[in-house]
Amino acid sequence: MVRVPARRAALASCALMVAVATAACSGGGDPDPRPTSAPTTKPSPSDTKPRQVTFGAFGSKEEVAAFQKVVDGFNAASSTRKVTLKSWPDHESALADVLAGNAPDAFLTSRIDLDQLVEADAVQPVSLLLDERGVDFGDRFSRDAVDAFAMDSELQCMAYSVSPMVVYYNTDLVDFDKMERRGLDVPNVNAEGFRDRWTLAEFAAAAQFASRRGDERGVWIDPTLQGLAPFIYSGDGNVFDDDRDPTSLAFSDDSTRAALDQTLAILRDPTVTPTNAQLARATPVQLFKRGELAMIAGFRNLVPELREADDLDFDVLPMPTIDTRATIGDISGLCLSKDSDVQGDAADFIAYAVSDPAMATVATTGYIVPANTEVASSPDYLAPGLQPAHSGIFTDSIRYMEVPPFIDDRLALVDAVTPLLERLVTAPGTLDLDQVTEEIDDASRAVLSPEETESPSDSPSDSPSESPSESESPSE
Repeated sequence: MVRVPARRAALASCALMVAVATAACSGGGDPDPRPTSAPTTKPSPSDTKPRQVTFGAFGSKEEVAAFQKVVDGFNAASSTRKVTLKSWPDHESALADVLAGNAPDAFLTSRIDLDQLVEADAVQPVSLLLDERGVDFGDRFSRDAVDAFAMDSELQCMAYSVSPMVVYYNTDLVDFDKMERRGLDVPNVNAEGFRDRWTLAEFAAAAQFASRRGDERGVWIDPTLQGLAPFIYSGDGNVFDDDRDPTSLAFSDDSTRAALDQTLAILRDPTVTPTNAQLARATPVQLFKRGELAMIAGFRNLVPELREADDLDFDVLPMPTIDTRATIGDISGLCLSKDSDVQGDAADFIAYAVSDPAMATVATTGYIVPANTEVASSPDYLAPGLQPAHSGIFTDSIRYMEVPPFIDDRLALVDAVTPLLERLVTAPGTLDLDQVTEEIDDASRAVLSPEETESPSDSPSDSPSESPSESESPSE
């Protein structure tokens, strides 16, 4: 994974800024930097039929309904273009449709799919088009989110939402005031009067405190690459052996093992984690909603579901810190199809979709953290009076996000290593950390660098009866 704060792709960012500056200098005047409504154009007598534009989005039915409102708002303000919404259940379905040649004129995508879209020449870079339409790439959008969509010296898609992983905690089971009165380790209160960061030791203390009665359990972290990555990075370890072109996972590195050793002391503790019986009857999220589990890790899209749970009081904190603050994140963007016949109209829609009013419409659903910083600091997103009380924890955590490298077959990698990660976290008894981490790395190489992990039967014979001159060379 690419460490955004320290290892950002500087060349891509610089090239992006040059491209934007060039467009700004060549434009015929200063565009409005804050579009608040869809641009309108008077129809000519010879062309009174609105031009048709399609927009594709994925998500829950509530998110899709909010996107429909954005589409309706654009259509209401334009007599020459009509946008029609197409929806998919998830980003995998969207990607498959786009790569199959069925791309809408503009569409939502996940950052993890960007390399496939660019390699397939499926997207038209948007930097110049959006700059011409007054989209401000400066302080009005998360720089980390924008940079995540920079590739080949271009902004390939416009950052839309960015959601870091955080810890959700039950405020009844994890009562920091009560813990403090008992002299337990608790996070400090900041100048604004709330707790905005904590250490791994304080995280462990909260898990133990919540488990003190025996029925409720303190914490569950999914035994996956996604679940363990924040702890590894916070302990100054590495998930991959290379941030840009990985050939293996790096779980057997000394620094990664050290981070895992500290983390697993909590996650493998059967007195603070759910029992097998609990997990057999309910998912960790369900246990959390029922008040049987004090802490889980997740993204912003959990908020609406948790708000609907009966008698659940919850808030959020960043992922705990071992050495340095770190988390991972889910980033989405709006792309322009390379094959669109109405690219200008589609670019108009994207500019409208990332404007304050349009983004506020989707942010009020609670599912996303807007990449638009104005909306992310507004009541539409922060939702005073609704849980969690400190939604700003999400936006504060963006700067500490690790963005993963592009993996050609991400699902194959997950399938290859997940059983070993489950063993790492949940297998009872004594853990041989060195052995399991070596096995994890070996399993990952079969996906990330299969040409280097061929079986002995696939390699040239080294029989002593044949001299090099008598045997065929590997290239023949």
